[in-house]
Amino acid sequence: MNDFSEMNFDGLVGPTHNYAGLSHGNLASNHNKGRVSNPKAAALQGLSKMRKLLSMGIPQAVLPPHERPFIPALRQIGYSGDDGHIVERAFADNPALLSNLSSASCMWTANAATVSPSPDTDDGRVHLTAANLTAMPHRALEGRQTYRALKAIFKNEAHFAVHEALPHGSLFGDEGAANHNRMSASHGAKGLELFVHGRQALGGAANLKFPARQTLEASQAVARLHGLGAAHVIHISQSPDAINAGAFHNDVVCVANGNVLLFHEQAFENVAALKSQIQAQGDKLGFEPVFLMAPRADMPLSDAIKSYLFNSQLITLESGEMHLILPIEAQETPSAKAFVESCIAANGPLSGADYLDLRQSMSNGGGPACLRLRVQMNAAQRKALHQGVVMSADKITALEDWVKTHYRDRLDIKDIGDRAFLNEMRTALDSLTQLLDLGALYDFQR
Repeated sequence: MNDFSEMNFDGLVGPTHNYAGLSHGNLASNHNKGRVSNPKAAALQGLSKMRKLLSMGIPQAVLPPHERPFIPALRQIGYSGDDGHIVERAFADNPALLSNLSSASCMWTANAATVSPSPDTDDGRVHLTAANLTAMPHRALEGRQTYRALKAIFKNEAHFAVHEALPHGSLFGDEGAANHNRMSASHGAKGLELFVHGRQALGGAANLKFPARQTLEASQAVARLHGLGAAHVIHISQSPDAINAGAFHNDVVCVANGNVLLFHEQAFENVAALKSQIQAQGDKLGFEPVFLMAPRADMPLSDAIKSYLFNSQLITLESGEMHLILPIEAQETPSAKAFVESCIAANGPLSGADYLDLRQSMSNGGGPACLRLRVQMNAAQRKALHQGVVMSADKITALEDWVKTHYRDRLDIKDIGDRAFLNEMRTALDSLTQLLDLGALYDFQR
């Protein structure tokens, strides 16, 4: 148990990072639609965050960006000729279509998959299920490539079980770890997994103005696939108020780590029932839950969503103390900053906080927690995964050099319709697979 640690798999921001405003219900994405983006700055900000956490003793790894623009989909819908011609013609016909097929949103790896560590699963392996992301067309493209990448990284079947995305359609809408939390006495102890859904596809209706992306049926399916017993699972409904306010995923209003649940009062439909369930299950699993709740009277939902306070990384340091990694927007929002300071001053589990500049990601509605997928592993499991994606200070420097070589510092939507840009993207990704020793990962390499 003592050799368990949590490794953060961060999404490497792709060279097509742009502001196309494709995500209905994501207020930041909609607000910044059409702005000129800076892919180079976005990628370097993400790598800087990884370097910070690595220096704090938190193991880091990367998931590579997807191939974009995604030519196979354009061929599937009738475009033909050489790839450069296809991109140019698609943009001339329908810029919005090409924007959807050029999204770099896979950078938010909290949506890549749901992960259950081996202490929770019936076969003692780490289980990962790729998310289907069916709620948004530009993200529904990701499941196949995410599964391919996860299989390449977690390929040792003695230690890992990687499941394909659930069937597409409204019944099994699955958004991955962004609607999933885990509580436990320690990373290596048996844990309680919290699956948060926005709607029941079979029965039940909510009065929502924005999409409820995660279904109960999808959460139940993932729990079955991972072999989780009843003692390890709670299914809870997200508050419609939170969804309507712009919390399109539960990780915008809640984050958990160890025995701590940090959340907004309006994060869940029935907070009292959730706390009671966690307390009861925690007693069975050997941990005493700590609830750090931001009252609505002190912090309106609008402040929680503007600041992305709860889309922070709540990490356990080697000392055993917990620390928050927050976006700088939380420091700039008085109610959010005051709440963080009150939690630290209470001499509870939270000992400190760092505010980081992730503005390029935040402008599209993704904070520190969006950028990482948490995988808790023991020493043998860490050794068994593909080592090419595991970060060291030198590997981060190599990736920073790669970004500076291949990424633009200014990207307008119209640039994605340029065949020269397509060639730039492929040159960059081909170089990356060599750097990470991933072989022929992309369709254009095959």
